[in-house]
Amino acid sequence: QIFNQHNAEAPNFEQVFHRMAQMESNLDHDVSWFLLPSYWAKMVVALISFLCFANSYDGDFVFDDSEAIINNKDLRAETPLGDLWYHDFWGSKLSSNTSHKSYRPLTVLTFRMNYLFAGGFYPVGFHVINIILHCIISVLMVDVFSILLGGLQFSNKGRRLNLAPKSSLLAALLFAVHPVHTECVAGIVGRADLLCALFFLLSFLGYCKAFRENKEGHTFSVFWVLMSVVLGAIAMLCKEQGITILGLNAVFDALVINKINLLELIRKLLYKDKSLENAVLLRKGLLFRITLLMCGGAGILYIRWRIMGTGPPAFTEVDNPASFADSLFVRAINYNYYYSLNAWLLLCPWWLCFDWSMGCIPLIKSVGDWRIIALAALWFCLIGLICQALCSEDSHKRRILTLGLGFLIIPFLPASNLFFRVGFVVAERVIYLPSIGYCILFTYGFSLLSKQAKKKKILAVAVLGILLINVMRCALRSSQWRSEEQLFRSALSVCPLNAKVHYNVGKNLADKGNQSAAIKYYREAVRLNPKYVHAMNNLGNILKERNELHEAEELLSLAVQIQPDFAAAWMNLGIVQNSLRRFEEAEQSYWTAIKHRKKYPDCYYNLGRLYADLNRHIDALNAWRNATVLKPEHSLAWNNMIILLDNTGNLAQAEAVGREALELIPNDHSLMFSLANVLGKSQKYKESEALFLKAIKANPNAASYHGNLAVLYHRWGNLDLAKKHYEVSLKLDPMAPGTKENYNLLRRKLEQLQKKGG
Repeated sequence: QIFNQHNAEAPNFEQVFHRMAQMESNLDHDVSWFLLPSYWAKMVVALISFLCFANSYDGDFVFDDSEAIINNKDLRAETPLGDLWYHDFWGSKLSSNTSHKSYRPLTVLTFRMNYLFAGGFYPVGFHVINIILHCIISVLMVDVFSILLGGLQFSNKGRRLNLAPKSSLLAALLFAVHPVHTECVAGIVGRADLLCALFFLLSFLGYCKAFRENKEGHTFSVFWVLMSVVLGAIAMLCKEQGITILGLNAVFDALVINKINLLELIRKLLYKDKSLENAVLLRKGLLFRITLLMCGGAGILYIRWRIMGTGPPAFTEVDNPASFADSLFVRAINYNYYYSLNAWLLLCPWWLCFDWSMGCIPLIKSVGDWRIIALAALWFCLIGLICQALCSEDSHKRRILTLGLGFLIIPFLPASNLFFRVGFVVAERVIYLPSIGYCILFTYGFSLLSKQAKKKKILAVAVLGILLINVMRCALRSSQWRSEEQLFRSALSVCPLNAKVHYNVGKNLADKGNQSAAIKYYREAVRLNPKYVHAMNNLGNILKERNELHEAEELLSLAVQIQPDFAAAWMNLGIVQNSLRRFEEAEQSYWTAIKHRKKYPDCYYNLGRLYADLNRHIDALNAWRNATVLKPEHSLAWNNMIILLDNTGNLAQAEAVGREALELIPNDHSLMFSLANVLGKSQKYKESEALFLKAIKANPNAASYHGNLAVLYHRWGNLDLAKKHYEVSLKLDPMAPGTKENYNLLRRKLEQLQKKGG
């Protein structure tokens, strides 16, 4: 009768089951934290995650955004969508030797959609999507942490129960406000990590859904297991780390669904215990599910390998110096030091930098280096946690610690240098997913402290203080990511030995016209890294513009000596040699640049200028024609062709070239001006006048435009209009060559006409 009565009150069964399960987990019981309904918990997490990064919404394109977005042809409508599947993240062909082999077509597709919907490169839309993605991921974390911390239980209606509402809220808040995530959210290129994390979590939640008993009474759903594999594949197509979710799903299945004691399992395997046999693996289909996950993962990796090709990505020593060390000991000790730095960024995310390469972290070369202490501390903590995860008698503790370590370590493996060389030393973006494991371990540690503490409210206030500090740090760091100037300067105090930081600060100053300050930073970059060819090239360019030609030549010669295939440095060396009137050497430098970069319109343009200086007019015209074939919008090359043909008396050919150029670049006022001059000489006054007026409308402050229009009117006999435009020209530039003489001639002519008329 009691059993029947309990069944009659079915609406209360879920609450009873929830209470019983919660007592079993016992985690929330010890945590002194806020208890909110699931809906409100998710709203709070969404709001706080939005507030952390909201001030980055109107930031610029910064750092890697230029290459991945602005210079990436895969974003433009004229590039076929199919090309995205054969290009890397930066728009290069995967088969190219220069490709980084970063295969993220779905991320590039979202960039393309941003570009098309916005009608151009407007960063606001890109930033808003990133912020929204982080908010969605943070909200999903409430569900993920409720499973990882509280276990997976369903009610009799098949509804998943949140057995750790307080702990899951705290862990989700820790994740949402972690400052190390700023690079992923405020840097648009971080979209790859955000999309990867989104599908990573959906794959995990889908796998969990497979264990909700269906109407037929089956203990798991093959459909949802396969769906988790598909979502894992999508995560990998957003960023390479996504594939690791398949391994984590297998770990979760073994520990949570099958409640396997790893130490006991290892012991039985070692002693060939007959009681082990296939009971655990086959009774609940664990072996079958792991086989599905392994086959799916192997298939995904094989397809990616076929698309990517067999060649590894080409990285340089400055990108990852430890991986180029000859000694295995030096490589191992530095890799472990990098791991300790990543762990420190999770624990204390105060020193953040957009780039940690190029001498930012000097190599450890002996055991006498004091930084060995960091390695010892890391492994002391890890070994302690692993021992507790394996040997603790508390099954709940074993499960949480193992899952925490799994989510901390497994997503980090692709960035660990263990399987292949990576192109960075430390990168904040790659610990977006591993921070899930950190949040699990932090929350569990907080529950243990709460259990021991007499004044639990003080402990809760301390955690609230950490969250508040992280929110403020996120807001500050987001503001630094809003512009390149702030971002690069913020790195000077964190990585003063990083040559790339000084290079980027110098480049930013040079772009703003502050050449004197830029020279200082470029020199420091070269001092820190004497083989930094890009810094040499940029410094040589500035010195060339300041007419310090001999030092510029030394720097550029050294750059091409260090990197013989550096096409830009060869071209700039040619420009300097041309200015020094060493024409044969300049010509040779230009052709060497073209040899290393066959499609190099700017080099053809400069080669044409050299030939023009040598009166090799046919060669000059051919070089400029090559420039316009490679880059149809190359205005300077078109202009020089028109001017050279005009000066050599080939007016008909000059007119034809001018009309061709304006068809391709219809709004270029300099081309209108050049063609107007040709038409004026051909006595096509009306058409010439129209082009001059159009050019003046586009650029009303160009003295030469008014001066040449005045000459046209002067020839045409419209003397009053000629006088008017001569005067405007002289007002804009009193020293304009020839204009004053022409104006004086016109005035005398007008005076003579007045006398005759009088």
